[in-house]
Amino acid sequence: MDGTVKAVDGISFSINRGETLGIVGESGCGKSVTSLSVMRLLDIPPAEIPSGEIWLDGQDLLKLSEEQMRAVRGNDVAMIFQEPMSSLNPVFTVGNQISEAVILHQKLSKRDARDKAIEALRLVGIANPERRIKQYPHELSGGMRQRVMIAMALSCDPKLLIADEPTTALDVTIQAQILELMRKVQDETGTALMLITHDLGVVAEMVHDVVVMYSGRVVEQGTVEEVLLEPKHPYTEGLISSMPSKGKRGQKLNVIRGQVANPFNLPKGCNFTPRCPYRFEPCPDHDPRIEHPGGPPAACWLWKPAPGYGTAPRVREGAVTASGAKAPIMLEEAAPAVLEVSS
Repeated sequence: MDGTVKAVDGISFSINRGETLGIVGESGCGKSVTSLSVMRLLDIPPAEIPSGEIWLDGQDLLKLSEEQMRAVRGNDVAMIFQEPMSSLNPVFTVGNQISEAVILHQKLSKRDARDKAIEALRLVGIANPERRIKQYPHELSGGMRQRVMIAMALSCDPKLLIADEPTTALDVTIQAQILELMRKVQDETGTALMLITHDLGVVAEMVHDVVVMYSGRVVEQGTVEEVLLEPKHPYTEGLISSMPSKGKRGQKLNVIRGQVANPFNLPKGCNFTPRCPYRFEPCPDHDPRIEHPGGPPAACWLWKPAPGYGTAPRVREGAVTASGAKAPIMLEEAAPAVLEVSS
């Protein structure tokens, strides 16, 4: 299929030193593309970043040459990828792989780099690191490999750490250990953390602020308490209501009806319109995106005046009144950085 797809469109957020930002959404919503854009790891071409700014500690990463970016990548900003087995080189020991980054960025001798690798493995809770640095990735468990990835990312003391689904394919016990480890390391180092996940339970436990993405756009952002306890966007509401919980034991889980919009054929207005239980007249034709921080809390016409329609109450389709007739329910009236990313 030919054409141009905006995998990420008009996003804006910032992360402060020592804080954690969670980016959540379904698969294909643009989370990983966002992280790869920050790292400047997109394949260009065919990918392209036609406009925007990515500021890291006072410098715009998009204006750096590739040589300058190589000095930043792995040193000032580092990334933990989803699959450690495919991210680690199977023909080199884990010690060699950690030492390589330290030698490149911090200009240490091989002996000092080895000591740094041992220190990094010890920091992430790997016992007997002097022996582990001599092992190959296939000799380690999944949880151990993920710890090695974290050690590698932290070996150069980055200002920003990006974790892309860091607990994927790990059992729940190991997941909890990895999350606790990341929190401990962040407390000790003051690193800013960008955590990409589809698991709202992880978000509730780990982050300070949340960005909710859908079809490449930010649809809601705020503190974790604001977003999870009082969601404003219907998509966020749908994600939360579809989560299993003790209170729903034995009940059928809610689902967000329909499919994610085809990126080659997005709706003219709100991308979530075909799946939204609250949609009304302006939604198919007018784009309600978040235009600036401090503006409406969600990219939704339920929270700001729509062109030609004014401010509308939130309604839900198919509700049943006391008389048994179907009618809308009036839920409520709409209310009148280490890293900075904008596009």
